[in-house]
Amino acid sequence: MKAFYGDLKLGILGGGQLGRMLIQESINFNISSYVLDPDNNAPCKDLCEKFVQGSLMDYDTVYNFGKDLDILTIEIEKVNVYALEQLEKEGIKVYPQSNVIRLIQDKGIQKQFFKEKQIPTAAFLLFKNKEELLSANIPFPYIQKLRRDGYDGKGVILINNVKDLQKAFNEPSLIEDLIPFEKELAVIVARNEKGEVKTFPCVEMEFNPEANLVEFLISPSTLDTEILDKADQLAKKVAEDLKIIGILAVEMFLTKTGELLVNEIAPRPHNSGHQSIEGNYTSQYEQLLRAIFNLPLGDTRTISNAVMINLLGEKGFEGDAIYEGLNDALALEGIYLHLYGKKITKPFRKMGHVTILDDDREKAIEKARFVQNIIKVKS
Repeated sequence: MKAFYGDLKLGILGGGQLGRMLIQESINFNISSYVLDPDNNAPCKDLCEKFVQGSLMDYDTVYNFGKDLDILTIEIEKVNVYALEQLEKEGIKVYPQSNVIRLIQDKGIQKQFFKEKQIPTAAFLLFKNKEELLSANIPFPYIQKLRRDGYDGKGVILINNVKDLQKAFNEPSLIEDLIPFEKELAVIVARNEKGEVKTFPCVEMEFNPEANLVEFLISPSTLDTEILDKADQLAKKVAEDLKIIGILAVEMFLTKTGELLVNEIAPRPHNSGHQSIEGNYTSQYEQLLRAIFNLPLGDTRTISNAVMINLLGEKGFEGDAIYEGLNDALALEGIYLHLYGKKITKPFRKMGHVTILDDDREKAIEKARFVQNIIKVKS
């Protein structure tokens, strides 16, 4: 391994906000970052050592991008796995490994993996197309998820009745039981080459009902110790079963009967870990670097109660972004602003996030509600 003196070359597949925050952390480690993204105005473009515009799904583009680098990682799962497999054969370190990315890319294979490894998850069935689904006569209600390419609430629909079947996906999908859950939780877990594993304290999430993506997160969770211990052990089990090198976000449902079910997993930095930049001794981004460079994993304890809110583009606005309410929000103590460098806002587009710290949990939540109501991203 090269020394940490600027000659370490880290390739990041994807140039969005997750890559941007990873680059911000990598500067502290003297790591040179190289980024591949199809968008010539990607948030990472002006922060990295070298930016390459190109398709993440094109074999030659991904292979040529990665062949002279030391380590490749991802900030989005939709990448060409065949190119990554070839790079691994040629000695390039790809973390998370290509076989992990392949599994994550297909939610059907992901659910079959859960079943095989006895990881608790909602009951499911797999379907090739809409016709096959219609002929199955499954009792309502249920959730339909596209097996591939769904993210940030896209590719997921609720089927409540016969009328809803009109909007059902015609592509390969999975059907899940609709779980009457009490809370949605997440645990981020890291694992390095030595096999060292560490988890971040469990967090609680609230989703935007219209966009179906996280808009409010509270860290750490104050649920019963028994539940938190189970969530922690479950996240570790998933990471160990995958043998992942890197970090993994494990999203779970806490059912009304106290059961924990794994919903989905993401092998990269995740929305449910943004608050760790200020709220934990080690951020998820530093922990990812420690994991993939096989360094000792960092201290994941929380420093304070932290609430994270996503700054989403307002409905009805599309164009050059204008941020209203920043002065009033930043006048409060314990407010940390992260804007993602996206010039254009669109409805529900993730434009940034705000983390609110306070030793008093209720005060942190109260401030977060205020910030959530006052900051508006318009055009």
